[in-house]
Amino acid sequence: MRTWIYSLLIILAFAGCGKKSPPPDVTPVATSLLSPLKDQPCTTGTIISSDKSTITFTWQAADKADGYILAIKNLLTKVETKQNVTSTQATADLLRNTPYSWYVISTSSKTKTTAQSDTWKFYNAGAGTISYPPYPAEITAPLFGDNVTASAGNVTLKWTGSTLGAAIKGYDIYFGDNNSPALVKSNVSDTQYQVAVKPGTTYFWRVVTIDIAGNYTDSGIYQFSVK
Repeated sequence: MRTWIYSLLIILAFAGCGKKSPPPDVTPVATSLLSPLKDQPCTTGTIISSDKSTITFTWQAADKADGYILAIKNLLTKVETKQNVTSTQATADLLRNTPYSWYVISTSSKTKTTAQSDTWKFYNAGAGTISYPPYPAEITAPLFGDNVTASAGNVTLKWTGSTLGAAIKGYDIYFGDNNSPALVKSNVSDTQYQVAVKPGTTYFWRVVTIDIAGNYTDSGIYQFSVK
């Protein structure tokens, strides 16, 4: 009897030392956006007033996701709104004659980890719009609030530009050590510009994009400090 009990204990001991299966992966993956189309120049949606229309956003179902966060950003005001949805479609009332960007975050109730889609831009058309202003310049360096080290007393301002309508003619660069920077260079054809700086100083800058049709947009004020 004792021999049988010892054998059973040995078997249970070995069984307890076996490898445990890893927990299932519950991390959601990034979704793929469907509409409005990327860089679509004439999105209209359902017109609800002279200055607003309802736009429908759609995206693909993401593996392991049971919820989504739709983020929409007004590229003129820089205001971003978010809404939680459980389907792959949502609507939003947006200003007409205004450029927007949007992306979707995949979420899961089983984990705090999320996954973000690509970001797409589109232009919500206005009544009788025949010329679309360029997208506001996207600042790439220095980013807002950066603390940078100058190279030989200089910092290179960098940005990207894009348009749906007329070609971009150039960029006006505003730069200074106060929050209302002055124009320092007009009609810059490149997407970077070098400025002289001093250590221990905070600088402010913005980029105005101008197309050949005379339309323009403003990046908004950015600031950075020099070590």
